[in-house]
Amino acid sequence: MKKTILVDCDGVICNWEYAFDIFMAELGFKRVKDSNLIYNIGERYGVDKTQGKKLIKQFNESAAIGYLPPLRDAVQYVTKMAEEGWDFHCITSLSTNKYAQKLRKMNLAKLFGKNTFSVVTCIGTGADKDDALAKYKDSGYFWVEDKPENCLAGAKQGLKPLLMEHGFNMHDKDFPLMKNWKEIYNYVNKDLV
Repeated sequence: MKKTILVDCDGVICNWEYAFDIFMAELGFKRVKDSNLIYNIGERYGVDKTQGKKLIKQFNESAAIGYLPPLRDAVQYVTKMAEEGWDFHCITSLSTNKYAQKLRKMNLAKLFGKNTFSVVTCIGTGADKDDALAKYKDSGYFWVEDKPENCLAGAKQGLKPLLMEHGFNMHDKDFPLMKNWKEIYNYVNKDLV
């Protein structure tokens, strides 16, 4: 029997932040002090919010999005879970650009295998995930995210949110905080017993 799990991509299974830092350095931008504690990209790089959003969109629609490295131990445990019957659905606020979406799917297949993600839903850059999550209303599926607001959106739909720990969210007390995919693997399998 297949068990479905919903996941965000950036900051959950792919290390978007690392690749974005390289992109920003190439453009001459430097992170501000203690920026790992800041979610907002504008604040993180000392630019206004509008410019921050434009830079994210530019990066998300660049070829770099097809070559993101995995986050922490994601490859080991996501592929293990897929082998054990987990079906992954990815919901990502990437872009509505069809080429960016193809690169995202290519990257996921390269990192995790062609059949691990049966569904990849790409929505607009920085878009809220409420509508995309509404399709899974009251399913009770696990929903792995790095942004507390998106965890809350999932909880409102009757999902079971898990928050992937980062400097900017590590003090959140509303959702189970997971340091890596090993912790997620143990948590979701414990729940099934």
